Amino acid sequence: MGVAEDRRDALVGRLFGAAVGAMELYGVYLGDRLGLYRALAERGALTPAELADAAGVHERYAREWLEQQAAGGILEVDDVAAEAQSRRYSLPPGHDEALCDETSLNFIAPFGQLAVAVTRPIDALVDAFRTGGGVSYEDYGEDLHEGQAAFTRPLFERLLPSEWLPAVPDVHARLQSDPPAAVADVACGCGWSSIAIARTYPTVRVDGIDLDGPSIEKARRNLAGSGVEDRVVFHHRDAADAQFEGRYDLVTIFEALHDMSRPVDVLRTIRNLLRDGGSVIVGDERTADAFTAPADDLERLYYGFSVMHCLPVGMVGDDPAGTGTVMRADTVRRYATDAGFGRFEVLQIENDFWRFYRLAV
Repeated sequence: MGVAEDRRDALVGRLFGAAVGAMELYGVYLGDRLGLYRALAERGALTPAELADAAGVHERYAREWLEQQAAGGILEVDDVAAEAQSRRYSLPPGHDEALCDETSLNFIAPFGQLAVAVTRPIDALVDAFRTGGGVSYEDYGEDLHEGQAAFTRPLFERLLPSEWLPAVPDVHARLQSDPPAAVADVACGCGWSSIAIARTYPTVRVDGIDLDGPSIEKARRNLAGSGVEDRVVFHHRDAADAQFEGRYDLVTIFEALHDMSRPVDVLRTIRNLLRDGGSVIVGDERTADAFTAPADDLERLYYGFSVMHCLPVGMVGDDPAGTGTVMRADTVRRYATDAGFGRFEVLQIENDFWRFYRLAV
């Protein structure tokens, strides 16, 4: 009984801590969405009334949020003993980057947005567990695709040009050479990957393709003022459209294959997009090579997203693959082989979150 009680108490303590963390993520969501962190970053220490005025929110809500954030150590308070309305709160050095700098690799605020997004269709998810059906991507709302885009944007802007594509020498050389190369960025989402490719290679033309209308609308807004408007086009359509066949030297698909109900069909379509000598680069989650339990924190995070979002959207439609977030390298290899690719390799690109694959005919 002593061992059982110890394990019980450890689990209770762990889940209590998880509940605290979840509530703090929801507070981060509010701070990010309402511009509360940005107001603090721009104006310095503020009272509740000053923050309310700066961000356009109600003072009583501002005060409760500030106290919650300070209680959790996310914000600092100048004098805890002062009257509630008189206390001044500020972002500690370093927290401004983590919560406000959308271009930083340390930008963590999108996790609040994603935590909210995956709970939006919770009743539909409960039904899906019972019936074996799926939950549509659209049911997760704007927070899902915007949160994912906000998290991946720094990766695309900072690592894709300097580490990812240069790590594939012949692809890198083709994108730099004449005649200008053509790239299809399939499942491009809000477009940051497409824009980053075009900025990195000044002659390349990029077609960003996605079936999600709101994502494409956001991608077109992100394209405005990017400096590559003349070389990037975003398409709200299926990549299987005949107009795309045989046009591309490179096809990319970042953090999307595991979400697809029929990944082999998608890869078969992508194979048809390639010109002779063309390649596909897939970037997806860096999962463990095999199932382990208990797993490390990253694998636990992936399984959490899989249960709440990635598996349900991958169970939509007839005969779904039901891949889920935890798509291991052997699974990608099998999908590529079934889709008709003769060449498959795991690229030697180091990243904490993603693993990269190259497919060719």
